[in-house]
Amino acid sequence: MAVAGAKVLCMNAADHEISYANNSLFQKTVISKVTPIIEESVTDMFREMSPPCVKMADLGCSSGPNTFHTISQVIHTIHGICKRQQSELPEFEVLLNDLPQNDFNSVFKSVPDFIERLEKEKGYMGCYVGGVAGSFYDRLFPTRSLHFVNSSYALHWLTKLPVGVENNKGNVYMARSSPPNVFKAYADQFQRDLTKFLSLRSKEIIPQGRMVLAFMARKNADPSNEYYGWELVAKSLVDLVAQGVVKEEDVDSFNLPLYTPCKEEMAEIVEREGSFEINNLQVFEVDTDPLNADEKLCKKDLGFQIYMQMGKNIANTIRAVIEPMICSHFGEAVSDRLFIRLATNVAEALSKGMLRKRVNIVVSLTKKSLIHKGIDG
Repeated sequence: MAVAGAKVLCMNAADHEISYANNSLFQKTVISKVTPIIEESVTDMFREMSPPCVKMADLGCSSGPNTFHTISQVIHTIHGICKRQQSELPEFEVLLNDLPQNDFNSVFKSVPDFIERLEKEKGYMGCYVGGVAGSFYDRLFPTRSLHFVNSSYALHWLTKLPVGVENNKGNVYMARSSPPNVFKAYADQFQRDLTKFLSLRSKEIIPQGRMVLAFMARKNADPSNEYYGWELVAKSLVDLVAQGVVKEEDVDSFNLPLYTPCKEEMAEIVEREGSFEINNLQVFEVDTDPLNADEKLCKKDLGFQIYMQMGKNIANTIRAVIEPMICSHFGEAVSDRLFIRLATNVAEALSKGMLRKRVNIVVSLTKKSLIHKGIDG
């Protein structure tokens, strides 16, 4: 059943053949979809308080070109407000958070270029960037120190594998063939983790501060009535069992520590925890392979070769995210064969009209001035 602790819950580093930095176009597309909600949230926040220094945090920042996208958008939005109001631009303190095993070296190597772009585009030099290594399921920042918090494509990861999924044989995540207790175990773990996350952030964010969270989700309230796509990873592992490359018991004991909630679950957990008010809550879809989908899926005469290229792109995106977990559980020798097989299985699914889109959720929150227990801020 074990999959991993925090040491393997990290993306492939920049020096890896299949790095997250070079295989995160999908995540960038999600960020782009969420940008209008971030702009709205930051605009409302800044108009209410206009602090001399805006302190923001990006939780689960990972590494690569996506890292500074949201930060740039926040600064751009506030810059526009100040320009229209002919007021002085505040300073910005940006805190980038991820697990200690994240490739922070590549992140910090990118900081000078980011600051230089700000200076060229905005003529602005008042941005200060720091790193905070640690789990966002723990306290990370001083009390009431943050104005804005963002997390993109990280909160679906759980603190640990749910207890009670031992009988999820032949699957690596929830699937239609999973026993009922597996769905409950995953949902219960997510509820505990998200509740803790919200409670911790409520201590760190100032009253009326904002938070925008985006991560994987599902459409259906019934988790047994959803196709998640992780079934193809399970199928690829089972294929390797048939080839004698992987042991069946190793597949049966491997499950991913993540969860994809529905909209109703998200709203219920936020409202029950009580520290934040929901401003906006949306479920949206993104092309699984943004590089090819728009220009090629509209054609009627798709050849399988195109699907194979899309399958490889998607397999590489998945590999950049879960390869550390795969290597930890099955050994490094399995990795190449697994993801080659996955590319083929993904291509076949795409040719049948499956896996074209992935479901995501975004929620915009405001820290209440008075939390549900009646204690100030």
